[in-house]
Amino acid sequence: MAEAVASQPSLVANNHALSPMRPSPQPLIAKQENNSDNFWKSQLKIPPKDRRKQTSDVTNTKGTSFEDFCLKRELLMGIFEKGWETPSPIQEVGIPMALTGRNILARAKNGTGKTGAYCIPVLEQVVPSEQHIQALIVVPTRELALQTSQICIELAKHLDIRIMVTTGGTDLKDDIMRIFGKVHVVIATPGRVLDLMEKKIAVMDRCKVLVLDEADKLLSQDFMGMLDRIISFLPAKRQILLYSATFPVTVEEFMRKHIDNPYEINLMEELTLKGVTQYYAFVQERQKVHCLNTLFSKLQINQSIIFCNSTQRVELLAKKITELGYSCYYIHARMQQAHRNRVFHDFRNGLCRNLVCSDLFTRGIDIQAVNVVINFDFPKMAETYLHRIGRSGRFGHLGIAINLITYEDRFALHRIESELSTEIKPIPKVIDKSLYVAEFQEDSEEQSGK
Repeated sequence: MAEAVASQPSLVANNHALSPMRPSPQPLIAKQENNSDNFWKSQLKIPPKDRRKQTSDVTNTKGTSFEDFCLKRELLMGIFEKGWETPSPIQEVGIPMALTGRNILARAKNGTGKTGAYCIPVLEQVVPSEQHIQALIVVPTRELALQTSQICIELAKHLDIRIMVTTGGTDLKDDIMRIFGKVHVVIATPGRVLDLMEKKIAVMDRCKVLVLDEADKLLSQDFMGMLDRIISFLPAKRQILLYSATFPVTVEEFMRKHIDNPYEINLMEELTLKGVTQYYAFVQERQKVHCLNTLFSKLQINQSIIFCNSTQRVELLAKKITELGYSCYYIHARMQQAHRNRVFHDFRNGLCRNLVCSDLFTRGIDIQAVNVVINFDFPKMAETYLHRIGRSGRFGHLGIAINLITYEDRFALHRIESELSTEIKPIPKVIDKSLYVAEFQEDSEEQSGK
């Protein structure tokens, strides 16, 4: 049983309990062999099929199935019970290649199944009887670490694998106690796992797989030199799986230094998600709150994420939205970690419709219910814009991104359009609901149902 070592005491499940003796086992065994495929599938608790329309970002595959990868049956059970029916393009290419042991350098859009592309081969390669850390997954933010660990735990629920998440902002003593309880897979932010390594608590000398998700952020100034130090604790013979939507110079330098003969995957013919329709509204700064109020009254929002350029503006805007009578949470990096975790958990579970945040929330956060992203403050960098609007239209579903543009933003708007080779259209008086509301979308034959 995969165990959530992260936040609560682990419950050890015995998957090897003896069955009661039967007088004549032969006929039973023959019957089970004849119907084994149908039998185990019929016992699965598969969630309802997702009927929303999906774009070619996730449906443009060669028709491979998860069973074609020759995965353990227990892992397949976790995959299907998560509602994943067929691999997305990044999974179709990345999973079998990762299973061969090759280093991978993958460039794919956010929201197209990258987490599954590395979690599945990692879990397949773990040997539960070996009681040491066998895989390390490093991500740039605490929220992304929690989300990734949850996906790992769900995929591995029929496997006897212990999974642990460790991030800054939590009690180091608790992590020490959990890691001494024997762990197979560690999911972490760079600073915390490096601290555990340097204290000789997280022993990585037999860790055979290192995953770097959102590698461009991990190799930015925020984490200067940390990945080099983390790799110094790993064995010389290890597999590195590196995933990034953008490939700045820092990623190329890191690749030349640490990754031998990587298999390169590039699914980035265009940078923005095909399912996200982008609009701008030209406003004065003092009109922004009024414009936001108008959007709330006219749009059919399932959940929305609203971005500001500073933590102070996040809190001020959240207060204004609440005063307008709308439910609203806010999250930013200066909040206490326990508070951040609660906001993230509650918003993901649909307890609130709107979330105001800083760029903390642009990295890999996958909340399927978000169908509207609003840039209350327009970003200056194309990379930031790309990650922000990618919070909508997750896994090939449709969504909209609305940008409030002031006179000072006009040059940034044109530059970002040019750099991303995308079109940001003037907002129409009425936005077609079929562009972002599930009930108005026709069911497509392309559906993968994930």
